[in-house]
Amino acid sequence: MKLLEVTDFSLQLKQDENWNPVLSSLSFSLTKGETIGVVGESGSGKSVTALSIMKLLSEKTAKAKGDIWFGESRIAMIFQEPMTSLNPVIRCGKQVAEAILLHTSMSPKEAKLKVIELFRDVQLPNPDKVYYAYPHELSGGQKQRVMIAMAMGCNPDILIADEPTTALDVTVQKNILELLKQLQEKYEMSVIFISHDLGVVAQIAHRVLVMYKGVIVEQGDVKTIFKNPKHPYTKGLLACRPKLDEKPDRLPTVEDVMLGEKRKKKEENFDDKINNHETFFSIQNLSKRYPVRKKDLFEKQTYFQALENINLTIYERETLGLVGESGCGKTTLGRTLLRLVEPDCGNIFYKDTNLIELSDSKMRRLRKEIQMVLQDPYSSLNQRLTIGQMLLEPMKVHLILSNDKDRKKRAIELLELVGLKEAHMHRYPHEFSGGQRQRIAIARALTVNPKFIICDESVSALDVSVQAQVLNLLNDLKKEFHLTYLFISHDLSVVKYMSDRIAVMQQGRIVELGDAEEIYKNPQSAYTKKLIEAIPVV
Repeated sequence: MKLLEVTDFSLQLKQDENWNPVLSSLSFSLTKGETIGVVGESGSGKSVTALSIMKLLSEKTAKAKGDIWFGESRIAMIFQEPMTSLNPVIRCGKQVAEAILLHTSMSPKEAKLKVIELFRDVQLPNPDKVYYAYPHELSGGQKQRVMIAMAMGCNPDILIADEPTTALDVTVQKNILELLKQLQEKYEMSVIFISHDLGVVAQIAHRVLVMYKGVIVEQGDVKTIFKNPKHPYTKGLLACRPKLDEKPDRLPTVEDVMLGEKRKKKEENFDDKINNHETFFSIQNLSKRYPVRKKDLFEKQTYFQALENINLTIYERETLGLVGESGCGKTTLGRTLLRLVEPDCGNIFYKDTNLIELSDSKMRRLRKEIQMVLQDPYSSLNQRLTIGQMLLEPMKVHLILSNDKDRKKRAIELLELVGLKEAHMHRYPHEFSGGQRQRIAIARALTVNPKFIICDESVSALDVSVQAQVLNLLNDLKKEFHLTYLFISHDLSVVKYMSDRIAVMQQGRIVELGDAEEIYKNPQSAYTKKLIEAIPVV
């Protein structure tokens, strides 16, 4: 039984008085109880297709042709980023109840009971407490579960999930996928699952649509498409993701595969034995805890242990991967190395200098040697500054080069180095794609000639082809400038490709440390085994 049928659907969007084609002649159907995976790079038309089905595009800016039929079917949607989709000043339960009250005849009391039941269905801990919690009090995975509960509030026949697991760690991602399967079975729903991660789609979908520049270039049974792809673009998407059983010198991009270029296998990731390299960072007995907000004035103060007795060495010109679930302390450790977070106890030696003992002024001068590339380049770039202004500012602050003319020349060189052009100097961050913004963030980190760069989830929100380009760029820069990286990520396949050694964190502790290949082939801790088993495999 067909619940949804799209026939010869095309769409144009208005931009600066011009109508630009976005979707072209899309045709597909969805039957009851079926899950369709929609895959493709950013800008391929996945989300616009979903918004067209939901009729969320304004007729003033969108011109459609063709048919979208869904009869009496009720459709709900889970959006990609739960933090921006949830209202930060309204309690989670109230937001879900609002949707139920708007679309049903339930009383406020009945709606509250329904929300708590939904929170129980999506396996949120303490549903009664979550009802009164604000979004910032929940983890990323918990916020995503609230969004799923909101979508399930009116018992939809079709659920559209737009990148619901992007930027979640592998174990939370696995739990969300299992939850969607359980809810689909319980409520007899059909699902349209949008993702750029083919490994994730392989775990949940029955059929796959592959989209490229607004066109469906291939569709069919998930096993057939992934085992025997016909279109060069599908082959390119499959080749982009780092594989656990091999380590090429460079990751292929979609363009490489479509042009027929091949990559040689990388025989050795680290050019020398690590022991022959200088110690860059020596972290000794590092601990950090945060006070937990008290429910009332007289309650005893409790603490959350973010870091507990961390001992770690990072060697010159190596890439040390740091993996673990959300909340395990990865980002806190990275920020502590920069002393953006002050530890409670322990020492951090950068070469022979103990950073803990440095004054603020001395630490500020040293900070140009230690830079950070953050997860979300959109929020970490100043929206009011042009790219040129952003690149020149750190050079002025740290007195890099003697005049603005030389600094501008250096900024242009860095932009070209990361694959951008001189013309981009005068543009603002909103004028770039996610991958381009991440390249700008990398260029900005390089302006002060750093020796050590912390990459904090710097590719987690990028689609697989752009991710491959950024990872190749980071490796090229490492060779050219003799850089040392601390590479923080929840994506173990990416960490394995990038890293010489891997440190596994759990609840503020390092539970395993060793050679990247060895940890994957022979993990010693049960926690590491759990992380590896959660990696989605095509």
